[in-house]
Amino acid sequence: MANNNDLSLTKIGVFYDGNYFLHVSNYYNYTHERKSRLSVAGLHHFIRNHVAKQEGADVRLCQIVDAHYFRGRLSAHDASAQGNTLYYDRAFDDILSSEGVTTHYLPIKTTKSGAWQEKGIDVWLALEAFELAFYKHFDVIVLIASDGDYVPLIRKLNTLGARVMVLSWDFEYMNDTGKQMTTRTSQDLLEEVTYPLAMHEIIDNRVQKNDPLINGLFVPKNTTKFFTKKHVDPNEQQQSVKSAILINTENGKKISTIKALKDGYGFIVNQPKDAFFFHSSLMEYDFNDLEVGDSVEFKEETLDDGKIVAKDIKVIE
Repeated sequence: MANNNDLSLTKIGVFYDGNYFLHVSNYYNYTHERKSRLSVAGLHHFIRNHVAKQEGADVRLCQIVDAHYFRGRLSAHDASAQGNTLYYDRAFDDILSSEGVTTHYLPIKTTKSGAWQEKGIDVWLALEAFELAFYKHFDVIVLIASDGDYVPLIRKLNTLGARVMVLSWDFEYMNDTGKQMTTRTSQDLLEEVTYPLAMHEIIDNRVQKNDPLINGLFVPKNTTKFFTKKHVDPNEQQQSVKSAILINTENGKKISTIKALKDGYGFIVNQPKDAFFFHSSLMEYDFNDLEVGDSVEFKEETLDDGKIVAKDIKVIE
């Protein structure tokens, strides 16, 4: 550990479990009261300051010399069929590039049941992190992860004499089928690291609510809308969509209105019961720009439990 008279550089390596980071960022953007995404630049600034505090070093001598982001990714064809996924993937790539983060992607595989499966990313992250730590002699390695599968990596990093910091979040959220879910960090993981940081507790600490370092963790809110409403010729409709009465259209989809908006999900007026929808089901529109009463076109799906879910949603004038 450095002391106040030590002028040597504290070298920091940051490694992102990308799917986990996206999951956390979605939580803060759609579910948490902040309604804003995590900022990569703000997170790096926070890391440097916290490492300086823990290491007893000058923050100017604590520098992130390497940052790597690992994630499984859909093909361009599959992503283009998933709402705004392709646009946001490219936009986030631009952010990572501007912050000097090296990206590592593996193609997401499709299982026999048709589900998507991310495989091998955690192994790739572990191998890359250990190799770079061995050759570049990081003083502190920061993992943005929560999975207990990284315990062997941390033990190996400890043998190199590196200190490991883990940034983790615990929270509850609603998934895309309306089921209440919980994300929890592996206790085994937290017990192995030098500096475990429960970020959800730090962010929600009312004493630090207006701390610039904490506020800097989030992207400033933008009042400019990313997407505009789709125009539909009223002559093609059987009746006014503003009446909130369900209408069948020629393309097999339905037109109705938003009945309620919750944290990252909502309900559309539908028969025989209202249709649930998740933020990722929106096409060319941002969930946080929605308002109750907005007219939408959507495809209806019925789940095994009888719940009606709206997919491929487009907001219309």
